[in-house]
Amino acid sequence: MTGVTCKPSKKMEKKDKPVKVEKAAMEVEEELNPYSIFPQPSQNSMVHTEVCFSDSSVLRCSNTKEVLDKHLKVTGGKVYTRFPPEPNGYLHIGHAKAMFVDFGLAKERGGCCYLRYDDTNPDAEKTEYINHIEDIVNWMGWEPFKITYTSDYFQELYDLAVELIRSGHAYVDHQNAEEIKEYREKKMNSPWRERPIEESVKLFDEMRRGLIEEGQATLRMKQDMQNDNYNMYDLIAYRIKFTSHPHAGDKWCIYPTYDYAHCIVDSLENITHSLCTLEFETRRASYYWLLHSLGRYMPYVWEYSRLNVTNTVMSKRKLNYIVTNKYVDGWDDPRLLTLAGLRRRGVTPSSINAFVRGLGITRSDGSMIHVSRLEHHIREELNKTAPRTMVVLNPLKVVITNLESDKVIELDAKRWPNAQNDDPLAFYKVPFSRVVYIEQSDFRIKDSKDYFGLAPDKSVLLRYAFPIKCTNVVYADDNETICEIHAEYDPEKKTKPKGVLHWVPESDPVKVEVRLFEKLFNSENPAELNDDWLTDINPNSKVVVSDAYALSTIKDAMVGDTFQFERLGYYAVDKDSSPGKLVFNRTVTLRDSYKKGGKF
Repeated sequence: MTGVTCKPSKKMEKKDKPVKVEKAAMEVEEELNPYSIFPQPSQNSMVHTEVCFSDSSVLRCSNTKEVLDKHLKVTGGKVYTRFPPEPNGYLHIGHAKAMFVDFGLAKERGGCCYLRYDDTNPDAEKTEYINHIEDIVNWMGWEPFKITYTSDYFQELYDLAVELIRSGHAYVDHQNAEEIKEYREKKMNSPWRERPIEESVKLFDEMRRGLIEEGQATLRMKQDMQNDNYNMYDLIAYRIKFTSHPHAGDKWCIYPTYDYAHCIVDSLENITHSLCTLEFETRRASYYWLLHSLGRYMPYVWEYSRLNVTNTVMSKRKLNYIVTNKYVDGWDDPRLLTLAGLRRRGVTPSSINAFVRGLGITRSDGSMIHVSRLEHHIREELNKTAPRTMVVLNPLKVVITNLESDKVIELDAKRWPNAQNDDPLAFYKVPFSRVVYIEQSDFRIKDSKDYFGLAPDKSVLLRYAFPIKCTNVVYADDNETICEIHAEYDPEKKTKPKGVLHWVPESDPVKVEVRLFEKLFNSENPAELNDDWLTDINPNSKVVVSDAYALSTIKDAMVGDTFQFERLGYYAVDKDSSPGKLVFNRTVTLRDSYKKGGKF
């Protein structure tokens, strides 16, 4: 692939362009090896990127044979990738795709993948986020070759910055942020751009020693202020920040920017494939300009389409805002598509990876993946792994009048739908007694042809038990509220009703709390609402049912255990559970609106 980064395309100039939500006609999910598009490390001497300058010169980026041979000797010809998150928040499902690309390519080729913290901005980074990232990478099933920090290389980065100044490719600038922005917009050189090299070396040293106030100086790369690519407008390499660093402590008061540090650390770690999302495509010119200016080994850069999912926000800034301002219950709120939120909701890492793999690794940008596609993979996984049980969310009392009050009939219920009769572990016991509970929504006074629940003089089958027929309705004093239903059961099972209801016996109930989650945002793409995006939050995205009844067979369930509540959906035990009070999160409903091959 040859990438010419001379002029940003129109699609790259739009920061918040509208995205198209996938509809019924989607492509069949990727079945082939998604990593086959990437070249071997030994091929990284070919020109795959050209950087054009305003003076009509062109930099054709490639490694010399000597540089590549040295690199291959260090790596043994293996693939080296890196997953480089910034520890300024929790990871979301978009990072799951990045992990799949970075860790997955290394694993598929028998190579190595670093977990590298891009910790160049101490103002936004926390130890909490660092710990979370390592935990979630492990949970997702990936094993880093090494865990490194950009801050591990602060000394090397500083030394190379001095080298960059001495070679005439960087200078100390005294423009403030507003002036830099104005000059960039006008494509004008800074007044300090041509200051003597030794003066910049001296000032940069003073910056390092804390002798210059924050905001009074920056180190800028001397690139091409008249370039058609705005990411070549003398990018800032270093700024002053009198802020303690969560990993490096107080050793430094100047910090490198992403644009300066990222490519250099890629080179220092001998990364073979520097993989990122398409919004970084315009930065490829600066990436190669800097490595070329320093005479460093150049990794192969490749951008892929970022993952956008409907009815949520993926911006860390917006996620941080709704977490900080308590629109949700923390970074691991199950309504968020953060990986911590998905884990708490009961989603498995294998279903997330299957979802990502099905999307493939392409450069096609501008589409938004419908959340039902993710839910399809979640259901496929849980259908195989989640044992069945019965839970009644909104109990309605049913008295079986023709069953003795002290009689209990032990019934066999299936943990798995295809359980074999000779497998005792696939069954559990349910006591059928005189009083049982069904869902309030499974009874109505007026029957209809398309209704399969219980109604006066109508029969239904209680799951794993007997047919029952409603014989009487008992009302409260207001003559409207239904207190209980009277029914008779058919012990011979001669009745063959169409409706099948789940139920819980009064002799064996466990009171549990169930949290029902819906989409956090009403719109498929809340980002399109710009400043009004917060008004799109669904006020009914979380409904708490505090007095649900469950079978006692799940009373010893542990945090993270998942179940299928028959007829209701898949549920997981939440961390808010306490002894004697289980709390369940609804992971996903039973209905699947996505069909493989792109049919809804």
